Amino acid sequence: MRSGIGAIDLVDKDIVCITNVNRQIIATCDTVGKPKVDVAAQRFLSINPSCHVTGFRCFYLPETANDFDFSIYDYVVDAVDTVTAKLLIAERAQKANVPVISSMGAANKLDPTAFRVSDIYETSVDPLARVMRKECRKRGIDKLKVVYSQEAPRTAAMPSGTESTPCPARDRCPKAASCTEQASSGPASNAYVPAAAGLAIASEVVKDIISKAQVDD
Repeated sequence: MRSGIGAIDLVDKDIVCITNVNRQIIATCDTVGKPKVDVAAQRFLSINPSCHVTGFRCFYLPETANDFDFSIYDYVVDAVDTVTAKLLIAERAQKANVPVISSMGAANKLDPTAFRVSDIYETSVDPLARVMRKECRKRGIDKLKVVYSQEAPRTAAMPSGTESTPCPARDRCPKAASCTEQASSGPASNAYVPAAAGLAIASEVVKDIISKAQVDD
């Protein structure tokens, strides 16, 4: 069912936040406050009960990287936010000779048709891709498949009064008392742009796995 993926590992320490509801398919008013890997696993299994789903409630960072053996995977998908983690994933995947695809920036953009699949060294416009190009060169990462947008990011306006607005999910979310999401002036996202990036990534993963299987046969 749905592309024939039989096993998947999910790595994320975050919980569903009310600010995720605008763009993440697992985020609803009912799942706010729950671990993302648990909610995602439940959704996957509701579609394909035979799929083997393993959730790891941690972020992929230097202190957790040794907990994961990339050589056991057919494919690695990098959809993390931090440059440090992205570079580490690219390095470990290259060392293990495992295909990897990395998502560049999807925030502050409105055009889902502007996404392209490319090598990191052929990207343009995207500020995150610019940083990744520079850092990949430093680390000897000679190639990295990415999904990036050719749309220039827009400047997000911070609504007045947001800093003092209490979280509407404070009765359901264990982070609400100390959460800074509501006061954040960070990048904004809408429903369809990150989704388009995710679909593009999924397409590349399936196509590459099929191509490898045909070559092996």
